[in-house]
Amino acid sequence: MTTTAPEVTKTAPAKDGPRRAGGRGVMGSTGLYLATGFAALLFLIPFYVLIRNALATDAEITGEDWTLFPTDIQWGNFTEPFDDPTVDFGQSMLNSLVVGVLHTVGVLLVCSLAGYGLARIPYRHANKVFYAVLFTLMVPTAVTFVPGFVLVSSLGWIDSYRGLIIPGLFSGFTCFLFRQYFLGFPKELEEAARVDGLGYWGAYWRVVVPNSMNFFAAIATITFINGWNSFLWPLVIGQDPSAWTVQVALSSYMTNQTVNYHLIFMATAISILPLLLVFLFLQRWLVQGIAQTGIKG
Repeated sequence: MTTTAPEVTKTAPAKDGPRRAGGRGVMGSTGLYLATGFAALLFLIPFYVLIRNALATDAEITGEDWTLFPTDIQWGNFTEPFDDPTVDFGQSMLNSLVVGVLHTVGVLLVCSLAGYGLARIPYRHANKVFYAVLFTLMVPTAVTFVPGFVLVSSLGWIDSYRGLIIPGLFSGFTCFLFRQYFLGFPKELEEAARVDGLGYWGAYWRVVVPNSMNFFAAIATITFINGWNSFLWPLVIGQDPSAWTVQVALSSYMTNQTVNYHLIFMATAISILPLLLVFLFLQRWLVQGIAQTGIKG
């Protein structure tokens, strides 16, 4: 007795299905690239205007006829900020670099330790301390500005790095961010460290910090940019021109009598170079720190 295998009929896939899906994918990707390119162009326009005016003369900057590029590029404008006898622009750049780096390192150390202590160390008054930290966020900066200046002046820190850096080492908002981050940090890693005999400091330094570099890099980038762009406090503390930061030096190019436009644009272009370098160097860690908690797997 012979049996005949049943015939299997194959249904041909729809001809237009994959093509239409692929077409929608291509159209979606094209639209996304166009939107991203347009947004990038909008963000690059201020940089173009900055570089264009930095290489132009004051007559071309303030003239009625706008040209895409200066008719006569002034390459000598690059050295003019450093040759100005009235402002030591190089010293102001150095001051901003020292203040920005030390301020960033200090804020990361102080605020991360405070946040870790509030998140991990058991203490019956921990919530009260945390609420006190949150209360500092509600106090306007203008209220504490004058008392802070009086305190710094009484300590003799005027025209010094101590007066520029130490008063801003603690940030209530940064402490809050670190506490919230450490609350989500896996406790299993710290418990394994304590099994090996490490205390809170050892677990923080050897386990928590190495596994949180993305978050630390994100906070460091934001803190450095804020420290570099700070103007009012350095203006009051740095009364001597040798203690000026770059933002205070830039403001000196614009007075009631004269405004040197091309010098302002060129000095501004030079002053943002460290920020661009920091952002490009920490970009990968910055994006990962914002997108995730810092722990992989």
